[in-house]
Amino acid sequence: MAAKNSGVTFDESWIKNVNINLPAVKRRAETVTARRGVKKQWQAAWQLRAVSCIDLTTLAGDDTRANVHRLCYKAAHPIRSDLLKAIGMESAGLTTGAVCVYPSRVGDCRKALENMKCKIPIASVATGFPSGQTSFKTRLEEIRQAVQDGASEIDIVINRTLALQGDWKGVYDEVREMREACGEAHLKTILATGELGSMVNIYKASMVCMMAGADFIKTSTGKEGVNATLPVSLVMVRAIRDFYDRTQRKVGFKPAGGIRTAKDACNWLVLMKEELGDEWTKPDLFRFGASSLLGDLERQIFYYAKGSYPAAYEIPMA
Repeated sequence: MAAKNSGVTFDESWIKNVNINLPAVKRRAETVTARRGVKKQWQAAWQLRAVSCIDLTTLAGDDTRANVHRLCYKAAHPIRSDLLKAIGMESAGLTTGAVCVYPSRVGDCRKALENMKCKIPIASVATGFPSGQTSFKTRLEEIRQAVQDGASEIDIVINRTLALQGDWKGVYDEVREMREACGEAHLKTILATGELGSMVNIYKASMVCMMAGADFIKTSTGKEGVNATLPVSLVMVRAIRDFYDRTQRKVGFKPAGGIRTAKDACNWLVLMKEELGDEWTKPDLFRFGASSLLGDLERQIFYYAKGSYPAAYEIPMA
């Protein structure tokens, strides 16, 4: 992870007079998908980069210790070893960026990764995920418990009620206390952009969370009706750039929800490289919140290595 963002004092002037040219945002986002993609070894290289940026996730009501252990093993060995050997990447130490689970499963992740002697970061959703509609005291305690159990990254959801009411100081104060509750763990703030109502609110929420000390800003819980989109991501990425220009502090970005194909992943990597630079295409400053993306990435790497697509039984279940 990049250096922690200690945040800054709340300054309302940073979010005053915000105007978003929506047609221009959409046109810029369309340029990412309109161009011809890279091919052959360059495409495979971008796909492997995408694998390294995945927060491999299970957030199901029927999660068990066994399927969490299986998730951890897949995070530690995301691509079949024979495929990596075929493309000369067997010694690269490829893993996913993190594993992401509910707070009650953090201990299971820690034990599984310790048994494998693997140091993949453990991310935990917290603060009444996905709605955030629990008492503030409970939300803070959930963060502390997850950190105590071994989480090194905490994905929190912001209070959308405060955001929709325009109470940005209230949003700042809550996120600031969550930052303190994280201790040494990194803080990723989920904006739930599909519920914020406008691009202006998305920009303001992004900036306020970074002012409060967010190490990452994340589009969605994955549970909203509308999840990660390139136009929304562009607005958030521009907020990251503005924050960096003001403070010289680097904040990461995490699109989540609805990203399922290798082509989707490459589109987001292109956006990050063009808007923020190569450093923001690496797991310290960029993550995918995706549970099904890895399957298609492995499928595409199989094709590059062997010249044909795999049968269903030739790719392990994620």
